[in-house]
Amino acid sequence: MKAAVVTENGVQYKDAPKPAPKPNEILIKVRAASLNRADLAVAAGNRHGAVGGPGTIVGLECAGEVEAVGGEVKDFKPGDRVMSSAAGGFAEYAVTDSGRAHKIPANNMTYEQAACMPVAVQTMHNALVGAGRLKKGESVLIQGASSGVGLLGMQIAKHMGASIVMGTSTNDGRRARLKEFGCDLALDTREPAWPDKVKEATGGKGVDLIVDQVSASVANQNMEAAAILGRIVNVGRLGGMKGEFNFDLHALKRVDYIGVTFRTRSPEEVRAIVKAARTDLWPAIEAGKLSLPIDRTFPLSQAAEALAHMKANAHFGKIVLVV
Repeated sequence: MKAAVVTENGVQYKDAPKPAPKPNEILIKVRAASLNRADLAVAAGNRHGAVGGPGTIVGLECAGEVEAVGGEVKDFKPGDRVMSSAAGGFAEYAVTDSGRAHKIPANNMTYEQAACMPVAVQTMHNALVGAGRLKKGESVLIQGASSGVGLLGMQIAKHMGASIVMGTSTNDGRRARLKEFGCDLALDTREPAWPDKVKEATGGKGVDLIVDQVSASVANQNMEAAAILGRIVNVGRLGGMKGEFNFDLHALKRVDYIGVTFRTRSPEEVRAIVKAARTDLWPAIEAGKLSLPIDRTFPLSQAAEALAHMKANAHFGKIVLVV
């Protein structure tokens, strides 16, 4: 099969071994795959400090048809249209644990649209509802809201009953579009007084739940913006892996600062997260109430160009590879 493979000379479109499903896995004939920020680290040969190295197939999520199933798989059969988080998704075929996969709704959703959803759905539902313990009527702030994951996060927060949804972006054009995706108040974190705007919007209380994809550069301002007994869920570190942290402010606000990642979760934990997200969100996804814009599509053979487009940070929504 053909795949986007990490080499000493960057990501190249080349031959790779076709995977075979283990007993708990499904083999997907990939029709589309979408890009995520973590793909840039993998493409560079380094995934958050863990070297992927030459031979690694890039990609975290895809959509297509089930080609074959392992002996223990009961929920899928060959021919099913599916979308799933799947390591090595930038390829003609990919395998994944069946517990990570969803059947594509029979609502005319395209493979390109479906490929945008799995990572954002499981990441943001877990950050908001699982780790973040969102209750109906609470206020939510999404840091890095103009990313694909962020855009879906605002929609999920609204769907789950948040009273006010706020989002940040330092890009004027992208920030202006956040209201299309459930944002009640769009904020520019380059403005030093943005936490004051959060307090004003919440009647002086501060925000109940922050889902933070930026981290280091906004950590202390997040705590300023947070309510007493608020929660901050550390999902991403686009603003840096390390930074200053005001421990006294953390104590003063009695903030729960919660770290999440899928890298240290067991297969059983991931399956539970995926199942919980499907339970809460699938009717809205089937009804077309939760969706993501596609910025641009590339053929799989141009995966390197697609990754360069993401690295340039000029996109709004998802970048998709078509197989």
